[in-house]
Amino acid sequence: MPDYRQRFTFEQQPIRGEICQLASVYQRVLKQHDYPPLLQAWLGEMLAAVSLLSSTIKFDGSLIVQIQGQGPLRLLVGESDPKGGLRAYARWDEEARDRFAGSEGDLRDYCQGGLMVITIDPGPGMERYQGIVQLEQSLAASLEHYFVQSEQLLTRLWLAADPAAAGAAGLLLQRLPELRGDMDDWVRVGLLADTLSSEELLDCDSKTLLHRLYHEDDLRLFTPQPVYFACHCSRERVERMLRSLGEAELQDILQQQGQVEVTCEYCQTPYHFDPVDVAELLASEHPGLLDSERIH
Repeated sequence: MPDYRQRFTFEQQPIRGEICQLASVYQRVLKQHDYPPLLQAWLGEMLAAVSLLSSTIKFDGSLIVQIQGQGPLRLLVGESDPKGGLRAYARWDEEARDRFAGSEGDLRDYCQGGLMVITIDPGPGMERYQGIVQLEQSLAASLEHYFVQSEQLLTRLWLAADPAAAGAAGLLLQRLPELRGDMDDWVRVGLLADTLSSEELLDCDSKTLLHRLYHEDDLRLFTPQPVYFACHCSRERVERMLRSLGEAELQDILQQQGQVEVTCEYCQTPYHFDPVDVAELLASEHPGLLDSERIH
């Protein structure tokens, strides 16, 4: 089955869920950089997480999850768009590659003073929303903490990634803020999900997985939604970023390198700007500048 996410709800309890399974998206991300094993695993979890969380957004907008701090891991970021597009990358200290050789680790040991930042961008002309929480030992634990602190929604996540098989998957459960139902149901549903192994989460399709966990519950399973790798970089976006650097810094780069080169960290697409490109870019901020230069 192609990469997908799929929603389900409990008919008798105020609980909703989401399952995702990723292969081609994950493979594409791993090909962009020479990531060590632990970073590969965290990137798979990040892709699964942003795919699951995108289902909780109540409008067409992009969702960005960032882990940032000091240490061998500087930045881990994933992004989802309203149509199911996903992308992710990491910045890290390549001199500390040996520290990322394992398959498991506490995020806080690799990202001292770490924060998790969640940004929801509704689109042009609308205000961004941003929430920040302290980093926990894992991505799933950090996201659960965020939902309790910032959204007042009881949320559980189970994330798994297998870099060797280039597969990632996730399960999200969320208790809706409704009056019906009691906490015993929420606790029971979570305890059953705790019995899942990473192998089951990665290998079982959604119907099989939910039957194993909740065959005694009345569930509604919605149509799977495809997800895929999508990068939103463009020459226009790079130009806006370069303008923000200012003329002095751009001219300094030109003197040192002869051109300005920017490579997208998500998809590795290079963008080149020679001196003429830079002059036109700067002139677009001040219409008439090139004309006045020609007159003189």
